[in-house]
Amino acid sequence: MKKKEIKILLVDDEPDILEIVGYNLSQEGYQIVTATNGKEAVAKAKKELPHLIIMDVMMPEMDGIEACENIRKFPELENTIITFLTARSEDYSQVAGFDAGADDYIAKPIKPKILVSKVKALLRRLKDDSDASDTLRLGNIEINREEYKIIRQDEEIVLPRKEFELFYLLATKPGKVFTREEILDKVWGNEVVVGGRTIDVHIRKLREKIGDDFFKTIKGVGYKVEF
Repeated sequence: MKKKEIKILLVDDEPDILEIVGYNLSQEGYQIVTATNGKEAVAKAKKELPHLIIMDVMMPEMDGIEACENIRKFPELENTIITFLTARSEDYSQVAGFDAGADDYIAKPIKPKILVSKVKALLRRLKDDSDASDTLRLGNIEINREEYKIIRQDEEIVLPRKEFELFYLLATKPGKVFTREEILDKVWGNEVVVGGRTIDVHIRKLREKIGDDFFKTIKGVGYKVEF
């Protein structure tokens, strides 16, 4: 996908942030749409269908967490990448953001060049998504990436977004040993700050929901996960 085809929605109640971030990204060739609060962001997202949303957390009328939750309710926006750009670095706000459906977290202040690099890294996922097959079959499991759906022996298994992306990544290359860094980059995006046990927790949850037999088949996690 060409840069001029990519639409980015910037959401912040500080005009200076919108101006600086918007200028740097527009210079890269991206289409830029802006909003100044969460309520406006939800309306703009539904109307514009952006590929990426960069959103502050603390805003008037509706904060970023609630806005993110509302945006994720629209089926046409379920694959839109959402990252928070905020000065708040407390663990609880990051956890709340991820639970609301965010894909990443960028802390203010951030240098323009680093921000542009971060955005490019996030947008690489769009290429990965477009290149991937819609449906993947592995044993008695069918994985529909477009609909974020997993079917095992006529039973649908519902997974949160990150668990699904991790599951899909491992299923696409059975036998490949993924490093922790590869998984973080492909599922969470590079530079994202997550706890050291994040992958382990997601793997444990997947084993509980999918079953150990699947993981014994793929053998695709190479960072000391015991089977």
